[in-house]
Amino acid sequence: ACCVGSACVVRRRSRCRHNNPESEAPVVTTAAMACSLLHFCYFHDLKPIHEFLFPHSKGGDKEHSWEDEDWGTWEDGELKEIKEDKSSSKAPTVSWLQDCVISLSPTNDLMVMARDQKAVFLVPKWKNNEKGKNEMQYCVTWSGALNVEEGECVSSAICIPLASQKRSSTGRPDWTCIIVGFTSGYVRFYTENGVLLLAQLLNEDPVLQLKCRTYEIPRHPGVTEQHEELSILYPFALVTIDGFSLFQSLRACRNQVARAAASGAESVQPPPLTYKKWGLQDVDMIVDHTSIGIMTLCPFDQLKTASILGGVNATVKSSPPAMSAYVTVGSGPFTGFFYALEGSTQPLLSHVALAVASKLTSALFNAASGWLGWKSKHDEETVQKQKPKVEPATALPVRFGIPDSRRRGEHICLSPCNTLAAVTDDFGRVTLLDVVRGVAIRMWKGYRDAEVGWIQVVEDLHEREIEKSNVSPFSSPTGLRRVAQFLVIYAPRRGILEVWSTQQGPRVGAFNVGKHCRLLYPGYKIMGLNNVTSQGWQPQTYQICLIDPVDGNVKTINVPFHLALSDKKSERAKDMHLLKRLTVLLKAKVSNPENLETEIKMHLLDIKYPTMKKQALEKLLASKSISLSCLTNLIQALLDNLMNQDPESVDEGLLQFCLSQLKLLHLYTCVNKLNAEDVEQNGAKTNNELASLLRLEESESVKIQTLLDNYRHGKNKNTVQFEDDENCKLPIQMFLDFLEYEKETVHVKKVDEEEYVALGNFFFWKCLCGKCSVEEMCHLLESAGVRPQQFLALLLSMWLFREKDILKNQESISFLHSLLSLLIKMKGAIDVSWDFQSVSPWWQQVRSACAQAENIGAALLAALIGRSVSISVTNSLAEKDIQEIEASDGMTDSWEALSLDMEHWNMLLRQLEDCLVLQTLLQSKGNKPTCGHSEPLSRISVKKLLEGGRGVVADGAAKWIFKLDLTPSILKRAHQSRRLESTEEPEEKEHSILFHEKCRELGLERILEFLQLAYERFPYSLESDVLHAHCCWEYVVQWNKDPEEGCFLSRSVDHLKCVDNGHVQRGIAVMMWNTFIVKRLSAAAYLMDKVGKAPKDRLCRRDVGMSDTAMTSFLGSCSLLIQTLMEAEISSDEMKEPFLQIEDTWSAIEGPTSIVDLALEQRHVHYPLAEHHYILAVIMHGIMLFGMKSVKIFSLFDSKGKNAFFRELTSIQLLPSGDMDPNIVSLRQQVVKLLKNIAHRNSHSELELSDKNKLLLEIYKFQQN
Repeated sequence: ACCVGSACVVRRRSRCRHNNPESEAPVVTTAAMACSLLHFCYFHDLKPIHEFLFPHSKGGDKEHSWEDEDWGTWEDGELKEIKEDKSSSKAPTVSWLQDCVISLSPTNDLMVMARDQKAVFLVPKWKNNEKGKNEMQYCVTWSGALNVEEGECVSSAICIPLASQKRSSTGRPDWTCIIVGFTSGYVRFYTENGVLLLAQLLNEDPVLQLKCRTYEIPRHPGVTEQHEELSILYPFALVTIDGFSLFQSLRACRNQVARAAASGAESVQPPPLTYKKWGLQDVDMIVDHTSIGIMTLCPFDQLKTASILGGVNATVKSSPPAMSAYVTVGSGPFTGFFYALEGSTQPLLSHVALAVASKLTSALFNAASGWLGWKSKHDEETVQKQKPKVEPATALPVRFGIPDSRRRGEHICLSPCNTLAAVTDDFGRVTLLDVVRGVAIRMWKGYRDAEVGWIQVVEDLHEREIEKSNVSPFSSPTGLRRVAQFLVIYAPRRGILEVWSTQQGPRVGAFNVGKHCRLLYPGYKIMGLNNVTSQGWQPQTYQICLIDPVDGNVKTINVPFHLALSDKKSERAKDMHLLKRLTVLLKAKVSNPENLETEIKMHLLDIKYPTMKKQALEKLLASKSISLSCLTNLIQALLDNLMNQDPESVDEGLLQFCLSQLKLLHLYTCVNKLNAEDVEQNGAKTNNELASLLRLEESESVKIQTLLDNYRHGKNKNTVQFEDDENCKLPIQMFLDFLEYEKETVHVKKVDEEEYVALGNFFFWKCLCGKCSVEEMCHLLESAGVRPQQFLALLLSMWLFREKDILKNQESISFLHSLLSLLIKMKGAIDVSWDFQSVSPWWQQVRSACAQAENIGAALLAALIGRSVSISVTNSLAEKDIQEIEASDGMTDSWEALSLDMEHWNMLLRQLEDCLVLQTLLQSKGNKPTCGHSEPLSRISVKKLLEGGRGVVADGAAKWIFKLDLTPSILKRAHQSRRLESTEEPEEKEHSILFHEKCRELGLERILEFLQLAYERFPYSLESDVLHAHCCWEYVVQWNKDPEEGCFLSRSVDHLKCVDNGHVQRGIAVMMWNTFIVKRLSAAAYLMDKVGKAPKDRLCRRDVGMSDTAMTSFLGSCSLLIQTLMEAEISSDEMKEPFLQIEDTWSAIEGPTSIVDLALEQRHVHYPLAEHHYILAVIMHGIMLFGMKSVKIFSLFDSKGKNAFFRELTSIQLLPSGDMDPNIVSLRQQVVKLLKNIAHRNSHSELELSDKNKLLLEIYKFQQN
């Protein structure tokens, strides 16, 4: 049967393709389109490793001479062979690496180098190289001898990373196991630190090769899922260990060793591994092998195999059996194919656990017997000398093979897709096998001592082009990602590394490397994953790497997917790869900009598709590493390239994009040039000249100057000034990102306010400083085709933002006047259809910007300049109309238009002046430190005041008063100061002088001036009752945030007492009671009634939310609040409700209802009910103040009185009548007597006498009731 199968294969093999490097065309590729060698790690010094592994080495090995070898002739286009320079080697010799057993973990976290009995374990670490750059380099973590048996040597090694079982794992392995095969037949398992975990003798012959297969997600539903497996090759046997059982055993051994090391006890010998052992028959010699995995034959192959093995009378099963396939290389046959039917049971986890338990039991029994004296020394020596039992192998004959009596295979390497394999032989050939069909499909010659590996590249779905001709309504635009296989061949005798596209593809890459390198291809990934755990994992693994002992570098190979394609799809993929390469170039640090420009230009012109060219151009425009000249040259080169092409084939969108970007670059260059020029400034204008320019009278000019000076001094702070702001620099990338050129017009994109300011700063700040010609800048903008409205917005944004600089240097006023005058003359600034009967949209834009600005000083100046320019423009237009029509009609129309627009300007100026006064007040500070509980005051604007409601001014002033903690008396004196100054009574003048002296000591003199000025500008909004009402509410809100600050509530009640109108006073008090007071007062009352005394601090904090000291102050303020409420209820009956007015300037104000309006909406309270609560508050205050005990406050009231507590004060409740229960009267008398006695005993304490007397008076009233 084997002969028949071999004959079939021979006939197929005769048709296979032979590839000779002589027949291949030379590959000329650039770094962007072809493969590339990427450095990812290096050895700092290989000399210590060499000296450890080769202790008896004396000098370097002699270089072999290959002149007599049959190489054939290479064409001129091929890569030249490299002659090694021995003097540049860091080690004494460079050929020693070929004599070592080397293995690198696919996750690049561990490398093993071994020779004879010694081994070195290395791990990568980030360290600084000789140039000071941080790079990854291999460092020795363990070194030593691994041999246990006498005379055994390391014959094979493999590093397998094991997956972590933690849910929070990020894809890195938990640890890496080193598996080493020895010539004695032993296979030993080690940790990264060289600790032996497990050793097992599986066969008495030397271990030839160790290979591993890990789990991979099947790409298609019909593909058989492959299990993990470790295979160990002996000269005539093959041992396979299931990956799952191996994974569990290694984890258990590592945990047991860790526990033993922690406890100091000896580690327990683990149970043996469960494995399958096959005796490979009908083969002369086996050198290497590979495990294909489980495969199922198709019905045709099943019938063919059955007829070959059993003849025409063979029986065929209904379902094809599953088989494990193995391929060996050697001689007799050259390659052999073995198939083992699946059917043997795999060890269960429970069996492994039982074995571990039995081993632990026996180990403990042996330890105990030795401790009791049962175990003799002779028994120990017998156990040590006893050899482990070796299980016999199950015979597995070769099914078929590729016979070649003269050829001997040396190495076989399976592809990642498990369908192809590369085989090297002693004739210097590399053969490509189809392992599914058992056929040689391709052969390369001229590769003696070659090393091979595979690279699998997955397609990026974003690079795929959907063919429009094959679009189906049922097809998906994405679908499965295609996979390409590339074969990597390293020819050490020529020092060349090649990459070939399989199966019949060309050579896609070639590199000159050293003659003594080692090519490492693991062929596996992380062990311990399955179809569930592998879904969320993104392991960072490499596929293949090359170790160069000359420079100590470790490199990997990068192959773009498009090299596996052809025709149109390949062009699209090449463009995507060029785009990625361009991105890498822009991020890299390049010392020579000229070379960078040349390389970028080459990549840019090599891209075929217009969309890709535009993407590449956008990346260039957004890169910060490209200079202005380089960017201009690149776009000009691309534009020239497009112009030289056929007009019909040129993409119009790409052409217009290039033209627009060039025009923007030209505009940027011209503005930079203007900003760099130093223009001689004219003489500074006097105040009278500025007043004339702004059309102000002298008195108005002095008033506005005074307001601005006060505002500037109050706002003056030390701020950081950046050099870029002074030089008006703007990166070209930001400039191109903010602007766009479309339809012969420059548009400003929708950007943030900061970006608006940066762009306006770039265009106009030098003009406002007088260092750039205003006329030339406006002429440049007009020739560039800008939209005047957008650049007006840029100018205003920058002007309003740089308020501090403008207030310092008011010469910028004349320059802004010139800019506005020139901007409005540009084409498109004023609509041709606009007439004088309507408001100008241009000036409305200026007024809207000023109204929204929070920098009031700059906004006021901008409004003054805008009004002045508006008058000039309107007058000039009116004069033109006068010349065309009759004088009388023309004058009437023009003056109507002027007055209509002037009304808006005058209203805005009055509002800005009011805001300037108010903002100056709010930002003023005294010598006294501000309150730590206050929040930063928000800045105001005209728009905010118009939308903040009628109480917005008083609310802002109340927050400022709370921040400075101004007393109500200061506010009252500020209201009365002007009346006191004009009075002729000497006593009032004397009080006024004393008050001002006290204010001067506290640093409040200027604050009082600002406050009086604010009273004049806002006579209704800052009326005394309105201001005190807002202050009262602000303090109680702040107290509610921090109840420990009892002074806030006390100050709130003080402001409430200062309200003269009873209606407003009563409404504010009711709102305070319902919103903040009643819940805390009820909680305090129930707590005091429960404990029967003044509660401790812990109970107060738990039930009331404040300390006992704060609760005492709270109860005192509650009694004062209710007392004020009762007085307001009586006084409100004798006066009318106030009529709240608003200033004419702010008549259009809208927004939420003010506190005063809400207070006037409150209903009248039930006076007896308020008095009832007042008595309760007084009693509670007395108990807390004197620390009384054995008093339950609710026992002092009958059932009606108890039920009436904490109800709405505006409701009618049943209250106690005149006839009281004698028991309650007796209790009240006792409480009053006790309070009097305590008060007299504490007469010399820290308690104020006024508080005592007041409290005793209220208690006396309570006793009378």
